[in-house]
Amino acid sequence: MPDEAGDILWFRPDPRAIMPLDGFRVSRSLRRVITRNVFTVTYDQAFSEVMALCAKRQTTWINEEMRSAYESLHEKGHARSVEVWAEDELVGGVYGVHFGSVFFAESMFHRQPNASKVALYHLVTHLRGQGFTLLECQFMTTHLQSLGAIEISEEAYTHELERGLQREITF
Repeated sequence: MPDEAGDILWFRPDPRAIMPLDGFRVSRSLRRVITRNVFTVTYDQAFSEVMALCAKRQTTWINEEMRSAYESLHEKGHARSVEVWAEDELVGGVYGVHFGSVFFAESMFHRQPNASKVALYHLVTHLRGQGFTLLECQFMTTHLQSLGAIEISEEAYTHELERGLQREITF
């Protein structure tokens, strides 16, 4: 992750935030949005656009060097995105990197209420269906915590990561 000067740094948060794939919390209001099919959801159809919209905030770590690196990972099949559409407009999404049976969520955005939650819900559902073992979120936020994210120690994370990297799963 780049710092404010643009230098790429390595972060190893301890504790580490993860989203248990069987622990995603769906509120009643989110369930209504999902069951009403308010949005259309796609995968890997607008990766660059999702990254660009994730970067459109007052402060961001997503600089041109990082975008280029993730674009390269996407071309190699390791970086993925979930897009949420309202008609033809991209209104939410999440992107990240996957290796083995681990998905490393990098960032998400929304331009309409619930759109990022819908993206994360579909990501979790997809990962669970494919047999993924770990969804890593890096840092805990109140938003992620409200959806079921938990924090685990560096030791527990390293164990789960090593286990997850031993199984190759197709996204």
